[in-house]
Amino acid sequence: MNVLRFSDLCDQGRARGRRVFIRADLNVPQDEAGNITEDTRIRASVPCIQMALAGGAAVMVTSHLGRPTEGELKPEDSLAPVARRLSELIGRPVTLKQDWLGGVDVQQGEVVLLENCRVNKGEKKNNPELAQKMAALCDIYVNDAFGTAHRAEATTYGIAQYAKVACAGPLLAAEIDAITKALANPKRPLVAIVAGSKVSTKLTILQSLAKNVDQLIVGGGIANTFLLAAGLPIGKSLAEADLVHEAQAVIKAMKARGAEVPIPTDVVVAKAFAADAPATVKAAKDVAADDLILDIGPQTAQKLAQQLSSRPAPSSGTGRWACSSSTPSPRAPR
Repeated sequence: MNVLRFSDLCDQGRARGRRVFIRADLNVPQDEAGNITEDTRIRASVPCIQMALAGGAAVMVTSHLGRPTEGELKPEDSLAPVARRLSELIGRPVTLKQDWLGGVDVQQGEVVLLENCRVNKGEKKNNPELAQKMAALCDIYVNDAFGTAHRAEATTYGIAQYAKVACAGPLLAAEIDAITKALANPKRPLVAIVAGSKVSTKLTILQSLAKNVDQLIVGGGIANTFLLAAGLPIGKSLAEADLVHEAQAVIKAMKARGAEVPIPTDVVVAKAFAADAPATVKAAKDVAADDLILDIGPQTAQKLAQQLSSRPAPSSGTGRWACSSSTPSPRAPR
């Protein structure tokens, strides 16, 4: 897939003296005190920011965090902890800017973190006026948020329509290259692992993968919808009951090709989503009405591990897998 890459612009000197707007994915898990418990996504975003700084740009970065109410910034929705951690990682101050739609004061060689973009009214519905305001802030727009690139929101889609230059950051470009290679000229067997909270945001991806892969493993909240599609109980777990028919269609499409969507046979459940909630392993068919599914069980994990580690006959080549996920925590509620 041919895309304009930020690395090429920097190599050509086109970022020098320019205002660069980077949409990153800094949606990291935090404990009840607001401390970051896992910073993989922040560290993964650093190369793009460093590339912009090395290219002589004035750098603006934004991301969503959690699920804030539009128009209302609560303390727990603030990117302040992210700004502190990012500053440590890049070795220079990172200023957190609120109310940034009216303008951002950032100079060449500086980094400004723009407060939680989903607080802006119209972000999730890709409001064109909001997207135009964002595009007016920059000379170059960089999407480096692979985990949210599938969402048609103002900072992931709309801004690219109005920005003077729109391109892919190194993280997004690498994922595009990997998926293109895996799907355009795959070595069999090809396994796709797709996780996340909703089938609806990945339905097109799932339908496309069902036509190409030998096995489709689903996780996160998506797995719960597939459990429902298989006629299994999920208690009070996160799911999209109105999309059970679509999940069944994906399962049917895979079966028609002699492939499968493995359905968990056991799961880890609790009565509440809390750090101190006792967890229990149950057969998937025994999930109670007041259970919350937190993860797959050890039996299912072992089965999947065996399937992923198995090797085909030499004439078939080496097995490959592709992964798409927007759920950072293995213990996220499902």
